[in-house]
Amino acid sequence: MRHHNGKSAFELPRRGFLAGAGALVGLGLTGASAPASARPRGRTAQWRPAVHFTPRRNWMNDPNGLVHHQGEYHLFFQHNPESSEHANLSWGHAVSTDLSHWEELPVALLPDDLGEIYSGSAVVDHDNTSGFFDAEPGLVALYTSAGQTQQQSLAYSTDRGRTWTKYEGNPVIPNPGVADFRDPKVIRHGDKWVLMLAAGDRIVFYDSADLKHWNRISEFGVGHGSHGGVWECPDLFELPVDGDPGRTRWVLIVSINPGGPAGGSATQYFLGDFDGTTFTSEAPPEDVRWVEEGADFYAPQSWSDVPDRRIWLGWLSNWDYAKQVPTEPWRGAMTVPRTVGLTATASGTRITQNPVPELEARRGKPQSWSGVVSDQGPAPEFSGEVLDIVAEFRLDTATTFGVDVLVGEGQQTRIGYDAAARRLFVDRTASGTSISPGFAATHSAELHPDGDVLRLRVLVDRSCVEVFGGRGETVLTDLVFPGDGDRVRPFATGGQVRVESLELYPLR
Repeated sequence: MRHHNGKSAFELPRRGFLAGAGALVGLGLTGASAPASARPRGRTAQWRPAVHFTPRRNWMNDPNGLVHHQGEYHLFFQHNPESSEHANLSWGHAVSTDLSHWEELPVALLPDDLGEIYSGSAVVDHDNTSGFFDAEPGLVALYTSAGQTQQQSLAYSTDRGRTWTKYEGNPVIPNPGVADFRDPKVIRHGDKWVLMLAAGDRIVFYDSADLKHWNRISEFGVGHGSHGGVWECPDLFELPVDGDPGRTRWVLIVSINPGGPAGGSATQYFLGDFDGTTFTSEAPPEDVRWVEEGADFYAPQSWSDVPDRRIWLGWLSNWDYAKQVPTEPWRGAMTVPRTVGLTATASGTRITQNPVPELEARRGKPQSWSGVVSDQGPAPEFSGEVLDIVAEFRLDTATTFGVDVLVGEGQQTRIGYDAAARRLFVDRTASGTSISPGFAATHSAELHPDGDVLRLRVLVDRSCVEVFGGRGETVLTDLVFPGDGDRVRPFATGGQVRVESLELYPLR
């Protein structure tokens, strides 16, 4: 069978290459810290990101099982250990101590008699509620077994995630007769475990005392939000608004494919309350809020067991063309880890995202400039294809303004602001190779300046841009596949703009 979300049908497990055992990935297998033998080679090596995680080889999609344990951030991910095709889905595995440099480990979970290993989550069982552990707490993963039906299974690790034992009682949540029934996310709420998973076009909630026996307790989604495609990959967490612990909201994350605002897959969110049993949205049912409106941010998951902040990352691709991404010997990347928050805006409370502070440790000496840019004269030009750009513009007469990156002969990726429409945009119509119909497009989202000041932060990394506007309330993420082009220049059309500051940090 073929699932209409693009995930492959079940096939018998095959044994083969275990991707990247012990390889230094450094968020992308590149950079000064990577040994020469680990640096990218091959026809598409110029597109291997330097500061975004990519597997050493083969296919990757959704992040799975994000958990912090004994000083390590674990990143599991949908992975085909044998080729760059979307098949034979397993859990790849990488770890980091700083959310910036990653070591890729052997594949954690391989297909079995119940099917391929689809998305899921992991937690630290601190109190040994599962009975799997002795003196030290261990890791428990809940994931979807995708065979003739989709069911939820469990595995556990007693050695910091290096090896896993599948529970002999799997599946722990059998399929109730629903075609799309997957992607379990587990959280701790009070003295019990709560699990949510996507079932068609809704989220179903379960609870458990021991992670092995689950009771269905509620569901959410009928008539709420966008239903342009199948719901997937839920997440749920509580956040303060503007850092005020007295004003919190529960945030329910739901990815959807198709039906995204840029076409294909995207992620929506709901704000409200969760009492341990039922999620209640505070918005009208018809209200749709997108985490972002770029094309390439999907299936985000947040790390479990990080006490002082909420951190997540997403798959940097889109099901509309993920199988056509022209890279080798790998296919698939993650965004940088982002700190997630909530802020009050003129349009209501909105989610915010910003790169984790740890990324700034990779900055080199910046190129800096300030001045006026207009459509009547040449703009200053800089260079770099792996950059952290921080810019502040003061609105003037320009109708659009911003910065062009990855500029080469006949190509550029334009990151700009439409002053009249109050919209931030990424224009990849001339960014280089167009890999599918509709790929060469402009994506935009609402962003209000702070008075007459607009602040942007842009991560440029060889084959992608991540654009953060304002306080992080507007974010756009897009893949690009440029030819030879590493120039950067500010621009203005229809008038002039004052560049209060432009700093371009090379990222090591």
